[in-house]
Amino acid sequence: MTATGLTTIGFIGAGHIGSQLARLAVSHGYTVVISNSRGPETLADLVAELGPQASAATAAQAGAAGDIVVVTVPFKNYLDVPAEPLAGKLVIDTNNYYWERDGRITSLEDETTTVSELLQAHLPTSKVVKGFNNIMAADLTTDGSPAGGADRRALPIAGDDASAKAVVTTLLDEFGFDAVDAGPLAEGWRFQRDTPAYGTRMTAPEARQKLAEARRASDGAERDIPHPSES
Repeated sequence: MTATGLTTIGFIGAGHIGSQLARLAVSHGYTVVISNSRGPETLADLVAELGPQASAATAAQAGAAGDIVVVTVPFKNYLDVPAEPLAGKLVIDTNNYYWERDGRITSLEDETTTVSELLQAHLPTSKVVKGFNNIMAADLTTDGSPAGGADRRALPIAGDDASAKAVVTTLLDEFGFDAVDAGPLAEGWRFQRDTPAYGTRMTAPEARQKLAEARRASDGAERDIPHPSES
């Protein structure tokens, strides 16, 4: 039995973050259904590595199969995420906006919205929780530790649905991390690119401090911090 009581995680995207999260999920007893933009046949090596708890599918099939669905795609492709199979489901959004890759998106540049709010608008009946976006992909499978340790790594989350955030908090704990609630999706910018909490190893108290220290570009924050990983 998994800590969340759920059994299957669907992955829309199987890049650095997606594949590492799939490894974590399988190691904790979850079944994973993985997809990417190139077709299930291109995921044969990853599925073979993950073993019998893993299978490859289309994005729609992975979304339909998951009790939890992880969206981990280059942000420029977020509108390609199939909405109908994700209706009513908990969706974890690992996405980050890198204008060099994604092109300039005006509503993000002028800070009238955030990455996860845009995904939530695309998935209006899903319960989107932002998470796993501010950690190097390789650290996901190496930095987890048992609960209660003074130096346990913390990862921020944000979301508008309290029950969905509770499930993600349990999942993070199961994977070896403390969750720190940054607030609603509108506060997800506090751990996006170019903020103190982005790509930084933090304990829970340190994470709360760094989230509070976050400033937007309109407040004079610099925008040249390198991103730690790509989806």
